[in-house]
Amino acid sequence: MEFQKPIPLKTQDNSPYWDGADRHELILQKCKSCNEYSHPPGPSCAKCGSTELSWESQGSDINGKVYSYIVSYRPFLPGFQDDLPLIIAIVELNKLLQVKLIGNILQCSPDDIEIGMPVKMVWKEITEDRSLPQWTQV
Repeated sequence: MEFQKPIPLKTQDNSPYWDGADRHELILQKCKSCNEYSHPPGPSCAKCGSTELSWESQGSDINGKVYSYIVSYRPFLPGFQDDLPLIIAIVELNKLLQVKLIGNILQCSPDDIEIGMPVKMVWKEITEDRSLPQWTQV
């Protein structure tokens, strides 16, 4: 079955992130000037503006906790109608508290979601060459 949702596009600013995701590995952009991580990735550091950026692998065993979330009961784009209700969360990484990633929490009832809930990153293969980082309850 063909994937019906929008597929994130790789750009010159985010391709290392998506290449890592496709290998089921979290790769984060880091500023060489101030040592802060920048996510989402961009052409310069969100904190100091430096363009001296590098990429660091965080591996594939990624854990965090729910920092914030919303529950969507309506599809906001075509293709999402079968995922409702959809839990969209901001997750704070356990090993890098300053980094927060947005993703869906899969296989979780809206009644069970709560701030601070531990979650684990999983990769959902959406095409032959694209995987999306998502979250599940621990």
